Amino acid sequence: MWGGRFEAGTAASVEAFTASIHYDSRLYKYDIAGSRAHATMLKDNGLLSAEELAAILGGLAEIENEIDGGTFEFRRELEDIHMNIEKALIERIGPAGAKLHSARSRNDQIALDLRLYLRDECDRLMDLLDAVRGAFVSLGRTYLGKFMPGYTHLQRAQPVLISHHMLAYFEMFSRDRERLADCRKRINIMPLGCAAMAGTGLPIDRRQVAELLDFPEVTANSMDTSGDRDFAIEFVSCCTLIHLHLSRLSEELVLWSSQEFAFVDIDDRFCTGSSIMPQKKNPDIPELIRGKTGRVVGSLMALITLVKGLPLTYNRDLQEDKEPVFDTVDTVSASLAITTELMANLKFKTARLDEATRTGFMTATDLADYLVLKNIPFRDAHSIVGKAVASCIERGCELTDLNLAELQEFSPMIGKDLFEVLSVEGSVNSRISEGGTSLIRVTEALEKAEQEVTG
Repeated sequence: MWGGRFEAGTAASVEAFTASIHYDSRLYKYDIAGSRAHATMLKDNGLLSAEELAAILGGLAEIENEIDGGTFEFRRELEDIHMNIEKALIERIGPAGAKLHSARSRNDQIALDLRLYLRDECDRLMDLLDAVRGAFVSLGRTYLGKFMPGYTHLQRAQPVLISHHMLAYFEMFSRDRERLADCRKRINIMPLGCAAMAGTGLPIDRRQVAELLDFPEVTANSMDTSGDRDFAIEFVSCCTLIHLHLSRLSEELVLWSSQEFAFVDIDDRFCTGSSIMPQKKNPDIPELIRGKTGRVVGSLMALITLVKGLPLTYNRDLQEDKEPVFDTVDTVSASLAITTELMANLKFKTARLDEATRTGFMTATDLADYLVLKNIPFRDAHSIVGKAVASCIERGCELTDLNLAELQEFSPMIGKDLFEVLSVEGSVNSRISEGGTSLIRVTEALEKAEQEVTG
């Protein structure tokens, strides 16, 4: 494609080192879609005849069908998906195929392909996020009214509703969906027509191509467009947050399924055994998801490092953008899909969870709040409750095991009405602040979430 300038052919070692067709072939549908729109625009602006356009469209359809069917032969010496398709088109239809590249460069062509691809992947990932959000809503409805310990510093802190905990993940993945939707807006800008980096002197209509490809607008600066990969970095950044949330969930599932916690039962279909220890049931899926987070974080770091020192405009370094993007898409998609399956079959051990809420002084904060309502400053109330807890630890009992007289040793302001406050039910249902874990607030939040996921 540049033989006019060079006296010698490209070395085989250079062909192997620079080729990207082994991974960018997955962009073929987007490359062909872009070529169809570009050719249509060229014809409408007098750069192709109607006959040439018909030949190009027919040839592209043949090539697409062959790639779909697995019979198309990709050639490494042609480097990338663009040249493989263009060369095959020229071989099929002759000179008309050579006219297709008028007013475009591989620089703006790959930017178009990648934007079209990521636009679709945003939509697909948002569907996967809707599915996993639905799984948390379903669990919230199933276990509404059931209790579990809430933790800070991985220490038992306060009792909460299982549904409240599930809706916490619903909120995380809802933010992830919002980020992807916002990222899609910046992906969905049409770059074709910027050519190599300065635009083109040929008569083209970029907005016609944008309309044909369903882009609402075109990029504003040809130099920026040529070297821009912000949209890809932003996409992978959004995916990194998704996988960080999946990893946090996975860590809890690993802990909860252990004998030490015994809070949940992960379906056998999502676990494996041991090759040597016949009693083992290992939470391999959560562990693998937790591990795969490193791949996604690594892809983000690779893209950031890739562009950090690049001068304007296009540089060949940018060929290295696609593999991290593709690996991110594959990893996050697979992790979301299998998490949805796992959560849809997860069982909480409600008797064990209820028992766990009755130990560890989990209603101590409620005692402090009770004293505050008796007009005792919070810091003083905190100290009083701390002394009561220390006494219970020494006695080997819980706050709820103390009688009224024993409790009044720590403060004469304590009355009989405290016992309702110290109960798990009383503690949970006292959390009526917006966003709290009381049954009334969680029911409201659950109904709102159900409306969101059902549309």
